[in-house]
Amino acid sequence: MSKSKRQVLKEKRQKQQKRRQMITIGIIILGAGLVASAMIYPQIKPIGEVVVPEANPRPMAEANTMGDPNAPVTIIEYSDFKCHYCGRFSDETEDLIVKNYVETGKVYFIYRSMGNFLSSRSGSPESENSAAAAYCAGDQGLFWEYHDTLFANLNDEISDPFAPRRLEAFAEAINLDMDSFNACVESGKYTAQVAQDGIDGTAGGVTGTPAFFVNDQFISGAQPYEVFRDAIEAELAK
Repeated sequence: MSKSKRQVLKEKRQKQQKRRQMITIGIIILGAGLVASAMIYPQIKPIGEVVVPEANPRPMAEANTMGDPNAPVTIIEYSDFKCHYCGRFSDETEDLIVKNYVETGKVYFIYRSMGNFLSSRSGSPESENSAAAAYCAGDQGLFWEYHDTLFANLNDEISDPFAPRRLEAFAEAINLDMDSFNACVESGKYTAQVAQDGIDGTAGGVTGTPAFFVNDQFISGAQPYEVFRDAIEAELAK
């Protein structure tokens, strides 16, 4: 018995509807797979080499500070762990300031982050996240060790040198208690402090990093040691 024209059209519409449903399901499955891959890949992506710098203990270190809080000169550094010039200051100039002025009780040194401010401009959270991670390391008395490890691993060949898994690897490399470190990072304990650093730096006229206040004297950029020496000596002479 031949099918009526109406039956043929009905079956055709049903086949088309089923085909559209299968296409829709396929798109949904593909989309879900892509989302899952995007979520899982950062967790399994190789973190790359982790450089562990030589130990460089700071005198009278306390969280993100070093030296005598009653010293006649206070230096406040506004920095960013993703800033190569900041790394240059750390490698080339800071040690001389520590040896000649912090160790001798003449300078109290404070590190503060412009991570929140600079992250908001670049759209990348890595500056902010690395600063918060360093403050978390400070809870275990290893701020400066983490500080040095971050700068040692600032590598332009890695697209995300301070991705969360790398920040965790740095903590492991300097033997932090990982449960405490991860709990600190995940809780956002230092998010407000990083934000306040950026607010204070901006209010003080900081527009780039590194920037320094030697008491009330402002120094912009990774200047040579002699610039800091002269500023410190001028303050000591007052």
